[in-house]
Amino acid sequence: MKTKTDNILNFIAKEVEEKYLVPTYARRELTFVRGEGVYLYDDHNKRYLDMMSNYGVSIVGHANSQVNLAINAQLARLSNLHTSFYHEQRAKLAQKLVEITPRSLQKVYFGNSGAESVEAAIKFAWAATGKRQIVSAKMGYHGKTIAALSATTSNPAYRKPFLPLLPNFLQCSYNDEESLKNTITQDTAAVILEPIQGESGIQPATNSYLRAARDICDDKAAVLILDEVQTGFRTGSWTASEHYHIEPDIICLAKPLANGLPIGATLLSEDVAVKLDKGMHTCTFGGSPVVCAAALATIDYIESNKLLEHSSKLGKYIMEKLKAIDSPLIREVRGLGLMIGIDLKRKNSQYLKTLQEKGVIALPAASTVIRFLPPLIIQKEHADTAV
Repeated sequence: MKTKTDNILNFIAKEVEEKYLVPTYARRELTFVRGEGVYLYDDHNKRYLDMMSNYGVSIVGHANSQVNLAINAQLARLSNLHTSFYHEQRAKLAQKLVEITPRSLQKVYFGNSGAESVEAAIKFAWAATGKRQIVSAKMGYHGKTIAALSATTSNPAYRKPFLPLLPNFLQCSYNDEESLKNTITQDTAAVILEPIQGESGIQPATNSYLRAARDICDDKAAVLILDEVQTGFRTGSWTASEHYHIEPDIICLAKPLANGLPIGATLLSEDVAVKLDKGMHTCTFGGSPVVCAAALATIDYIESNKLLEHSSKLGKYIMEKLKAIDSPLIREVRGLGLMIGIDLKRKNSQYLKTLQEKGVIALPAASTVIRFLPPLIIQKEHADTAV
């Protein structure tokens, strides 16, 4: 039951955040106090269907009991341990990630976020090739740390305050094989691509585009990096690259991996990893036992409940229902698994607000796309509510 104290505390939370947090986040006029499964509850105990899952993070739902049990058990033993020491949870997670990702990937680096995973990937590519040029796709999003931002062009506002960014970062057109071929040279250290561009509107790559990227990288002795921070675990397979039958040299994972705890994982081929030296790239918190325990429990929950298969089927169901809507407002429905975009012929802001008022939380992508990144545990009745 809500108390007067709860309301006061939540009012204070908003006021204090507005006073003390930096103003770099676009805020919504909502204060959430708890989550359960596919739902979030605000400070008035109103329930919202979460089709956003914290930007794709809460992959097996809020307050998942299996994940929480693993977290609490590890917290009671040892929460953090630097990777200069060995630990069972980290070892198990590294082995598991190698098992469930493309066979080209045999080594793992643990960080704390998607941007960190991308930063590591770029540094590893530099070290492995001795070259500095990085090629990314126009309208791609890879994060807001300095190297990741240098590869990001989805929104000029992200870049403008920090120009000039790092040199030797070039962009090619997405899904344009000729542009890809003309941009990659013998000086290219790496090509970094999203199998599905999320921030720019849920834009899947074509099979021929990713195949061309693999072939050209091989020809130019460049590293192929697939940024799967958003697509990982979400498209009906562990990685979206599986749908394309592409084996990259590096994959970046993060968002859903520990169901809400901060983690990033950069997976490398042996050919890249063999060029790395001790001390070259490390961090204090990466691969902590408690976060690794959460990630292992998340993966186990997905496997034991067959959520990859479920997300594939339910994603098709949602997209079919959306495509069946006879509305002049809808330009196109795109996606794979439970990564879905509804491209409108108008700006998305008012429609996102209306959804929120009706108790559904969704995400924007670009200026006209409504993005669904729900927990994989949603069922048809939840999908029907959202649609």
